[in-house]
Amino acid sequence: MWTLISKIVDLILPKRCKNCGKIIYDDDALCEDCFNQINFISAPYCFHCGMPFEESSNRSGPTLLCPACAAEKAPWFRLCRSAVHYDDASKPLVISFKFYDRTDNVRLLAKWLNMAGKDIWRAGVDVLVPVPLHYTRLIKRRYNQSALLAKELSKITGVPVEYSALVKHKRTRPQVEFSGRRRKHNLRGAFKLKHAERIKGKKIVLIDDVLTTGSTLKECAKALQVGAPESIDLLTVARVCKD
Repeated sequence: MWTLISKIVDLILPKRCKNCGKIIYDDDALCEDCFNQINFISAPYCFHCGMPFEESSNRSGPTLLCPACAAEKAPWFRLCRSAVHYDDASKPLVISFKFYDRTDNVRLLAKWLNMAGKDIWRAGVDVLVPVPLHYTRLIKRRYNQSALLAKELSKITGVPVEYSALVKHKRTRPQVEFSGRRRKHNLRGAFKLKHAERIKGKKIVLIDDVLTTGSTLKECAKALQVGAPESIDLLTVARVCKD
């Protein structure tokens, strides 16, 4: 009976590609053309920061580090991973999800997060923490895209989400208006740990949609470190990958 009802629904409201709208046969997916344009981040990449090496690179090895990570004496995170390159193929999915109420994209993006985080899951995780929004922006947007991602990822992995331990108590201008050092200055002191007892001694994964310079995630990590977690990992849907 349920199968028949599903078939009738599919005839009336057929499944469509999350990007171009073409009719497809799978829920929460892309058509073949759109999928083939997505640039997934795969090995070889830096084991620490997850930055992919150039295709022409002959680097290999499970724990290979990029020069920046190899030179870093006191890293502020354990592992960082992203699912896809932030480019013309992935931008429409992320932007429509973040700004234009396409919250139905969350299931597809969370699946990508789960695949990208395999090294993090292997290292051990206790709790997911989404990057918070200031309450004024949350009221305007009506939802926090990072919190939606964390919630959906929790359904897949079984890892619980801590929504209220970390807050953004300082209103800042959008990061897209700045670059380089000005991004860091814009976010300085913007985040605060509200419930330190909820993260003490735990392995935390910070969840966000896009990693650009890392300024937002770094400021979040600084606030979380006050609570003495065991480790902090970073996981985003997309990242800007520079040569």
